[in-house]
Amino acid sequence: MADITARIDTVHKLESVIKAMRGIAASRVQEANQHLQSVRSYAATIGTGISQVLARVPPADERPNGEGHAVVVFAAEQGFAGGFSDRVFDHVARQFDAKDTLFVVGDRGVSEAVERGWPLGWQAPMVSQPALALGLATRLTDVLFERLAAGAFGSISVVHAAPAAGGADIHVDRLVPFDFDRFPAADDGDALFSLSPTVMLESLVQEYVFAQLAEAALLSFAAENEARMRAMIAAQDNTAETLAQMVATSRQLRQEEITEEILELAVSGLAQS
Repeated sequence: MADITARIDTVHKLESVIKAMRGIAASRVQEANQHLQSVRSYAATIGTGISQVLARVPPADERPNGEGHAVVVFAAEQGFAGGFSDRVFDHVARQFDAKDTLFVVGDRGVSEAVERGWPLGWQAPMVSQPALALGLATRLTDVLFERLAAGAFGSISVVHAAPAAGGADIHVDRLVPFDFDRFPAADDGDALFSLSPTVMLESLVQEYVFAQLAEAALLSFAAENEARMRAMIAAQDNTAETLAQMVATSRQLRQEEITEEILELAVSGLAQS
Protein backbone atom coordinates (compact mmCIF):
# COMPACT_ATOMS: atom_id res chain seq x y z
CA MET A 1 0.00 0.00 0.00
CA ALA A 2 2.84 2.37 0.84
CA ASP A 3 4.51 1.55 -2.48
CA ILE A 4 1.38 2.21 -4.56
CA THR A 5 0.74 5.47 -2.67
CA ALA A 6 4.28 6.66 -3.44
CA ARG A 7 3.84 5.76 -7.10
CA ILE A 8 0.55 7.68 -7.30
CA ASP A 9 2.28 10.74 -5.86
CA THR A 10 5.05 10.41 -8.46
CA VAL A 11 2.55 10.15 -11.32
CA HIS A 12 0.75 13.28 -10.06
CA LYS A 13 4.05 15.18 -10.17
CA LEU A 14 4.78 13.86 -13.65
CA GLU A 15 1.31 14.96 -14.74
CA SER A 16 2.07 18.51 -13.58
CA VAL A 17 5.33 18.54 -15.56
CA ILE A 18 3.56 17.30 -18.69
CA LYS A 19 0.89 20.00 -18.40
CA ALA A 20 3.57 22.67 -17.99
CA MET A 21 5.49 21.44 -21.04
CA ARG A 22 2.29 21.41 -23.09
CA GLY A 23 1.50 24.97 -22.05
CA ILE A 24 5.00 26.21 -22.88
CA ALA A 25 4.85 24.55 -26.31
CA ALA A 26 1.47 26.14 -27.07
CA SER A 27 2.78 29.56 -26.05
CA ARG A 28 5.81 29.19 -28.32
CA VAL A 29 3.64 28.29 -31.29
CA GLN A 30 1.58 31.46 -30.85
CA GLU A 31 4.71 33.58 -30.47
CA ALA A 32 6.25 32.07 -33.61
CA ASN A 33 3.10 32.88 -35.61
CA GLN A 34 3.30 36.52 -34.53
CA HIS A 35 6.93 36.82 -35.69
CA LEU A 36 6.07 34.99 -38.89
CA GLN A 37 3.70 37.76 -39.96
CA SER A 38 6.48 40.35 -39.62
CA VAL A 39 8.96 38.27 -41.62
CA ARG A 40 6.46 37.70 -44.42
CA SER A 41 5.65 41.40 -44.55
CA TYR A 42 9.39 42.15 -44.84
CA ALA A 43 9.76 39.55 -47.62
CA ALA A 44 6.86 41.15 -49.53
CA THR A 45 8.53 44.56 -49.29
CA ILE A 46 11.82 43.13 -50.60
CA GLY A 47 9.90 41.40 -53.39
CA THR A 48 8.40 44.74 -54.44
CA GLY A 49 11.89 46.23 -54.53
CA ILE A 50 13.14 43.38 -56.71
CA SER A 51 10.29 43.96 -59.18
CA GLN A 52 11.13 47.65 -59.39
CA VAL A 53 14.83 47.01 -59.97
CA LEU A 54 14.05 44.41 -62.63
CA ALA A 55 12.29 47.21 -64.55
CA ARG A 56 15.70 48.93 -64.82
CA VAL A 57 18.01 45.96 -65.37
CA PRO A 58 17.38 42.28 -66.25
CA PRO A 59 18.91 39.67 -63.92
CA ALA A 60 22.40 38.59 -64.86
CA ASP A 61 22.53 35.14 -66.44
CA GLU A 62 25.64 33.95 -64.65
CA ARG A 63 26.58 30.35 -63.98
CA PRO A 64 27.50 29.54 -60.39
CA ASN A 65 31.16 29.04 -59.54
CA GLY A 66 30.60 25.68 -57.87
CA GLU A 67 28.98 22.49 -59.06
CA GLY A 68 27.83 21.06 -55.73
CA HIS A 69 24.56 21.49 -53.90
CA ALA A 70 23.97 22.75 -50.35
CA VAL A 71 20.92 21.63 -48.37
CA VAL A 72 19.84 23.62 -45.32
CA VAL A 73 17.91 21.34 -42.94
CA PHE A 74 15.88 22.67 -40.02
CA ALA A 75 15.33 19.93 -37.43
CA ALA A 76 14.41 19.64 -33.76
CA GLU A 77 16.50 21.10 -30.98
CA GLN A 78 14.95 19.27 -28.02
CA GLY A 79 13.30 15.95 -27.32
CA PHE A 80 9.70 14.97 -26.55
CA ALA A 81 8.69 15.84 -30.12
CA GLY A 82 7.99 12.34 -31.41
CA GLY A 83 9.62 11.49 -34.73
CA PHE A 84 9.89 15.11 -35.85
CA SER A 85 13.54 15.00 -36.97
CA ASP A 86 13.15 11.50 -38.42
CA ARG A 87 10.43 12.72 -40.77
CA VAL A 88 12.53 15.69 -41.91
CA PHE A 89 15.58 13.55 -42.65
CA ASP A 90 13.54 10.85 -44.34
CA HIS A 91 12.43 13.57 -46.74
CA VAL A 92 16.02 14.73 -47.23
CA ALA A 93 17.06 11.16 -48.01
CA ARG A 94 14.39 10.87 -50.70
CA GLN A 95 15.04 14.26 -52.31
CA PHE A 96 18.80 14.74 -52.22
CA ASP A 97 22.10 12.97 -52.83
CA ALA A 98 24.51 11.87 -50.10
CA LYS A 99 27.19 14.02 -51.73
CA ASP A 100 25.25 17.22 -51.05
CA THR A 101 26.59 19.52 -48.34
CA LEU A 102 24.30 19.58 -45.30
CA PHE A 103 23.79 22.71 -43.22
CA VAL A 104 21.90 21.34 -40.20
CA VAL A 105 20.09 23.49 -37.64
CA GLY A 106 18.99 21.74 -34.44
CA ASP A 107 20.97 19.47 -32.11
CA ARG A 108 18.57 16.57 -32.62
CA GLY A 109 19.03 16.98 -36.35
CA VAL A 110 22.80 16.92 -35.99
CA SER A 111 22.57 13.64 -34.07
CA GLU A 112 20.24 12.24 -36.72
CA ALA A 113 22.64 13.17 -39.53
CA VAL A 114 25.59 11.61 -37.70
CA GLU A 115 23.64 8.39 -37.10
CA ARG A 116 22.85 8.20 -40.81
CA GLY A 117 26.48 8.76 -41.71
CA TRP A 118 25.96 12.07 -43.51
CA PRO A 119 28.85 14.56 -43.34
CA LEU A 120 28.02 18.03 -42.09
CA GLY A 121 29.20 21.20 -43.79
CA TRP A 122 27.87 23.44 -41.02
CA GLN A 123 25.76 23.07 -37.92
CA ALA A 124 24.06 25.28 -35.34
CA PRO A 125 21.55 24.86 -32.50
CA MET A 126 17.94 25.73 -33.19
CA VAL A 127 16.65 28.91 -31.56
CA SER A 128 15.10 28.62 -28.11
CA GLN A 129 12.59 31.39 -28.81
CA PRO A 130 11.18 32.98 -32.00
CA ALA A 131 12.81 36.36 -31.39
CA LEU A 132 16.22 34.75 -32.06
CA ALA A 133 15.24 33.45 -35.51
CA LEU A 134 16.46 36.60 -37.30
CA GLY A 135 19.91 36.28 -35.78
CA LEU A 136 20.12 32.64 -36.85
CA ALA A 137 18.98 33.51 -40.38
CA THR A 138 21.60 36.27 -40.58
CA ARG A 139 24.45 33.93 -39.62
CA LEU A 140 23.21 31.27 -41.99
CA THR A 141 22.82 33.70 -44.90
CA ASP A 142 26.34 35.06 -44.40
CA VAL A 143 27.88 31.58 -44.34
CA LEU A 144 25.93 30.38 -47.37
CA PHE A 145 26.78 33.36 -49.59
CA GLU A 146 30.44 33.36 -48.51
CA ARG A 147 30.81 29.72 -49.54
CA LEU A 148 28.72 30.29 -52.65
CA ALA A 149 31.09 33.06 -53.73
CA ALA A 150 34.08 30.83 -52.99
CA GLY A 151 32.70 28.11 -55.29
CA ALA A 152 31.99 25.54 -52.57
CA PHE A 153 28.66 24.82 -54.27
CA GLY A 154 26.45 26.28 -56.96
CA SER A 155 22.92 25.81 -55.67
CA ILE A 156 21.08 25.93 -52.33
CA SER A 157 17.86 24.35 -51.10
CA VAL A 158 16.15 24.47 -47.72
CA VAL A 159 14.14 21.68 -46.07
CA HIS A 160 11.88 22.47 -43.15
CA ALA A 161 8.66 21.39 -41.48
CA ALA A 162 5.57 23.57 -41.27
CA PRO A 163 2.49 23.23 -39.06
CA ALA A 164 -0.45 21.46 -40.71
CA ALA A 165 -3.73 19.94 -39.63
CA GLY A 166 -3.08 16.61 -37.97
CA GLY A 167 0.71 16.91 -38.16
CA ALA A 168 3.51 18.72 -39.96
CA ASP A 169 4.17 19.07 -43.69
CA ILE A 170 7.73 18.94 -45.01
CA HIS A 171 8.63 21.71 -47.48
CA VAL A 172 11.54 21.90 -49.90
CA ASP A 173 12.33 25.32 -51.39
CA ARG A 174 15.07 26.33 -53.80
CA LEU A 175 16.97 29.42 -52.73
CA VAL A 176 19.76 29.57 -55.31
CA PRO A 177 19.70 29.89 -58.30
CA PHE A 178 17.20 32.59 -57.51
CA ASP A 179 13.83 32.40 -59.24
CA PHE A 180 13.29 35.88 -60.69
CA ASP A 181 10.13 34.76 -62.50
CA ARG A 182 8.23 35.20 -59.23
CA PHE A 183 8.78 38.96 -59.48
CA PRO A 184 7.53 40.45 -62.74
CA ALA A 185 9.14 43.77 -63.59
CA ALA A 186 7.09 46.69 -62.28
CA ASP A 187 7.22 50.37 -63.17
CA ASP A 188 9.30 52.08 -60.51
CA GLY A 189 8.03 55.57 -61.42
CA ASP A 190 10.45 58.27 -60.35
CA ALA A 191 12.27 56.14 -57.74
CA LEU A 192 15.85 57.23 -57.10
CA PHE A 193 18.60 54.63 -56.79
CA SER A 194 21.64 55.35 -54.64
CA LEU A 195 23.36 52.22 -56.01
CA SER A 196 23.64 50.81 -59.49
CA PRO A 197 20.63 48.60 -60.30
CA THR A 198 22.90 45.54 -60.65
CA VAL A 199 24.45 45.96 -57.20
CA MET A 200 21.07 46.74 -55.67
CA LEU A 201 19.53 43.64 -57.23
CA GLU A 202 22.26 41.45 -55.74
CA SER A 203 21.68 42.97 -52.31
CA LEU A 204 17.91 42.54 -52.55
CA VAL A 205 18.28 38.91 -53.58
CA GLN A 206 20.44 38.21 -50.55
CA GLU A 207 17.89 39.97 -48.31
CA TYR A 208 15.08 37.90 -49.78
CA VAL A 209 16.99 34.67 -49.15
CA PHE A 210 17.53 35.88 -45.58
CA ALA A 211 13.76 36.35 -45.23
CA GLN A 212 13.14 32.85 -46.62
CA LEU A 213 15.54 31.33 -44.09
CA ALA A 214 13.96 33.30 -41.24
CA GLU A 215 10.51 32.10 -42.31
CA ALA A 216 11.75 28.50 -42.53
CA ALA A 217 13.25 28.76 -39.03
CA LEU A 218 10.01 30.11 -37.56
CA LEU A 219 7.85 27.52 -39.32
CA SER A 220 10.12 24.72 -38.16
CA PHE A 221 10.12 26.11 -34.62
CA ALA A 222 6.31 26.21 -34.61
CA ALA A 223 6.03 22.71 -36.12
CA GLU A 224 8.45 21.27 -33.56
CA ASN A 225 6.46 22.75 -30.69
CA GLU A 226 3.18 21.55 -32.18
CA ALA A 227 4.70 18.06 -32.36
CA ARG A 228 5.70 18.44 -28.71
CA MET A 229 2.14 19.49 -27.84
CA ARG A 230 0.77 16.36 -29.50
CA ALA A 231 3.34 14.21 -27.67
CA MET A 232 2.35 15.81 -24.37
CA ILE A 233 -1.35 15.22 -25.07
CA ALA A 234 -0.60 11.54 -25.67
CA ALA A 235 1.52 11.47 -22.51
CA GLN A 236 -1.33 13.05 -20.54
CA ASP A 237 -3.72 10.37 -21.77
CA ASN A 238 -1.28 7.62 -20.81
CA THR A 239 -0.66 9.22 -17.43
CA ALA A 240 -4.39 9.51 -16.74
CA GLU A 241 -4.89 5.85 -17.63
CA THR A 242 -1.96 4.77 -15.45
CA LEU A 243 -3.23 6.91 -12.58
CA ALA A 244 -6.72 5.43 -12.85
CA GLN A 245 -5.25 1.92 -12.70
CA MET A 246 -3.13 2.81 -9.67
CA VAL A 247 -6.07 4.39 -7.83
CA ALA A 248 -8.14 1.27 -8.52
CA THR A 249 -5.30 -0.88 -7.19
CA SER A 250 -5.02 1.34 -4.14
CA ARG A 251 -8.71 0.98 -3.39
CA GLN A 252 -8.50 -2.77 -3.83
CA LEU A 253 -5.54 -2.98 -1.44
CA ARG A 254 -7.34 -0.81 1.08
CA GLN A 255 -10.43 -3.00 0.84
CA GLU A 256 -8.28 -6.07 1.41
CA GLU A 257 -6.73 -4.44 4.48
CA ILE A 258 -10.15 -3.60 5.88
CA THR A 259 -11.36 -7.13 5.20
CA GLU A 260 -8.29 -8.55 6.91
CA GLU A 261 -8.82 -6.31 9.95
CA ILE A 262 -12.46 -7.40 10.20
CA LEU A 263 -11.44 -11.06 10.01
CA GLU A 264 -8.83 -10.54 12.71
CA LEU A 265 -11.41 -8.92 14.97
CA ALA A 266 -13.86 -11.73 14.31
CA VAL A 267 -11.29 -14.43 15.04
CA SER A 268 -10.17 -12.59 18.17
CA GLY A 269 -13.77 -12.36 19.39
CA LEU A 270 -14.35 -16.06 18.82
CA ALA A 271 -11.16 -16.95 20.65
CA GLN A 272 -12.18 -14.91 23.69
CA SER A 273 -15.60 -16.52 23.80
